[in-house]
Amino acid sequence: MLVADRVIAGALMALSLYFMWHATVLPIGWNGTTGGPGGGGFPFWLSAIMLLASAGIFLRSFKTNARAGTFFDMSMLRPVLEVIAALVVTIALMPILGSYIAIPLFLFWYLKIFGRHGWVLTLSLVIATPIFLFFFFEVTIKILLPKGITEPLFFPLYAMFF
Repeated sequence: MLVADRVIAGALMALSLYFMWHATVLPIGWNGTTGGPGGGGFPFWLSAIMLLASAGIFLRSFKTNARAGTFFDMSMLRPVLEVIAALVVTIALMPILGSYIAIPLFLFWYLKIFGRHGWVLTLSLVIATPIFLFFFFEVTIKILLPKGITEPLFFPLYAMFF
């Protein structure tokens, strides 16, 4: 178990460094002409966070008195495969239905059907997430997410914010 933690954390740290290195091709700091971060800013800092989290896991594996055991409990195989399948379907639906429909559908499935959470939590996240994503990506940092067939619904919002 500890060996697997170290191997995966090491691989994620190497991958993070690789992503950070490639992100420096684009500007990382604030772009004064567009009024937003440079194209490499988001990937660089996301990779830096992933590097720190992986380093934490790597260091924790030396301090833990965990028993050596199997890396993966076979009873968890089905739920993991279900989530992977749902993510694949979500990604496949993004170009067709758009991010603002595909992501809430995934959240609804994950929270209500898979996780059996209550209606208040499920609906609040299903409604709040696309609103947050729109204002964060499209309005604040001016990165357009795929909208698929829903794009005409966004024309009034574009007129309001751009």
